[in-house]
Amino acid sequence: MAQRSKLTFAALIAGLLLAGMTFGSSLWLLAAYAGLLMIGGGLWFASQWSRAAVAVRREGADELEIGECLEVVIDVTNRSWLPIGWIVVEDLLPRSAMAIRPVALEIEGARIAVFLLRPGQTRQLSYRVICRRRGYFQIGPTVLETGDLMGLSRRYRVASPPQFLLVFPRQVPLVGYDIASPRPIGEIRIRDAVLQDPTRIRGIRRWQAGDPLKSVHWAATARTGTLHTKVYEPTSVAGATIVLDLHRDTHSDRHEPVRSDLAISAACSIAAALYELNQPVGLLSNGRDAADRIRTDGLDTDFRTRSAAQTGAAMRTADDRLRAVLLPADRGPVHFATIRRSLARLELSDGLSIAETVLGNRSRLAHDTTLIWILPMCDPATAAMLIEMKRRGWATAVIVNTQDINDFAASAGPLQAAGIDTIHLADESRLSAATRQVSVR
Repeated sequence: MAQRSKLTFAALIAGLLLAGMTFGSSLWLLAAYAGLLMIGGGLWFASQWSRAAVAVRREGADELEIGECLEVVIDVTNRSWLPIGWIVVEDLLPRSAMAIRPVALEIEGARIAVFLLRPGQTRQLSYRVICRRRGYFQIGPTVLETGDLMGLSRRYRVASPPQFLLVFPRQVPLVGYDIASPRPIGEIRIRDAVLQDPTRIRGIRRWQAGDPLKSVHWAATARTGTLHTKVYEPTSVAGATIVLDLHRDTHSDRHEPVRSDLAISAACSIAAALYELNQPVGLLSNGRDAADRIRTDGLDTDFRTRSAAQTGAAMRTADDRLRAVLLPADRGPVHFATIRRSLARLELSDGLSIAETVLGNRSRLAHDTTLIWILPMCDPATAAMLIEMKRRGWATAVIVNTQDINDFAASAGPLQAAGIDTIHLADESRLSAATRQVSVR
C-alpha cells in the first residue's frame, strides 16, 4: 500500500513538472519541486531514523516450569542527534503457541508499542509470558518499523536477536513403580521368587530334596555336620527404556495437543521415578526436536514489508529430519535433566513410524531394561513388532494413551493374547497410578 502511494505521488509530481514546463506556469513547477523535496526529505529521515534506533533485550530465564512467568523487557534507544518522529516496536511470538487451544503461552501486557524518541532517549517495551504448556518457544526477535511523517516511505528492521524459552513437561509423582525387567541379577528386591539372584545371599537353611548341589553352603555343612543350602534374594532390574510414539498420523487433530502432552508427561513421570530409584532410564522417540527448527539468519536485515520481516525472523515450521531421538539408558541427575529437556522439545513428526524407528535402532537399545511403549494406538505393524520382540526375550509393557475404552480394547487385544501387559492411560488423573497396574516379572 505504501509503495503504491509512493508511485502515485511520483506520477503526480511528474505530471506537474510536465504541465509547468508546457504552459510556463511557475506555480505548478514550485509545487512539483516541493513534492520532490518532500519525498527526498522523507526518504532521508526514514533512513536516519531506522539506523538510529537500537533495541536491546534484557536477559531472562530460559528454562521454566508450567505456570511460571517470564518478564520480557526491551530497551529501545535513539542514538542519533535527530528526534525520531515515530517508531513501532513489535516483539514477535510464535503463532502456534497462542492460536491452538489450550494456549501454550499466555501474554499479559502489550508486545506492540509506538514511541516518540528524543535524541538519546530510551523507552521500554515490557510484557509477561505465562507458560501454560510444555514446549520450546522462540521469544522475539524485535521488529522496528519507522518512516517519514507522511507515511510514504517506511523501513522495517529486525533489531534484537530472539530468546529461546524451554518449558518443562508436567511431572506427576507416581504412587508406585511396579514395572521391572525379569533379569535374575539386579538391585530391586521383589516379592515373587520366580528367579533368584545368585550374587545376593539372604541366609541359609537345611538342605531339602531337589535343591541343587551348587547351592550347598559347605562351610555351614562342615560346621554342623548336616547339609545346608544357600537362600538367595529374588531381585530384578527396574530400569526402562521409554519408547514414545509421536507420529502425526497416529494422533488425531481433534485430540491435540492434549494427548501428546499427556504422553510426554507420562514419559517424564516414569523417568523421574526411575531416577529416584537410581535405576537406568533411556528414551527413544520418532518425534521431532524443536531445536532443529531454529532459524538464526536474517536478524540484521532490512525488509520492505512487515510481513517479510515477521516471516524472515520466525522459526521454521517444517523439518524433513528423519533421525530418531535416542538417549541410551543411563543413571544420574545429568542424564535425567537431559531426558527432561529432550521431552520438553519433542513435537509431532511426519517422518518414520514407531515400528520403523525401533527396527532401525533396536541394536542400540539396552536389552536388560524393560521397554515401556507409550502409544496412542497400536496398529498391526506395531503389534507384530511387539509380539516378535516379546518372543525374542525383550521385557515389554505398553501404555495405550487414549480416552476411549473401545480404542484401548482394539489396541490391547492382540497384545494381551501374546502375553504383553497393557495399561490404559485415559487422562492425567490416572497417570500417578498407571505403573502399578502391571508387573512383567
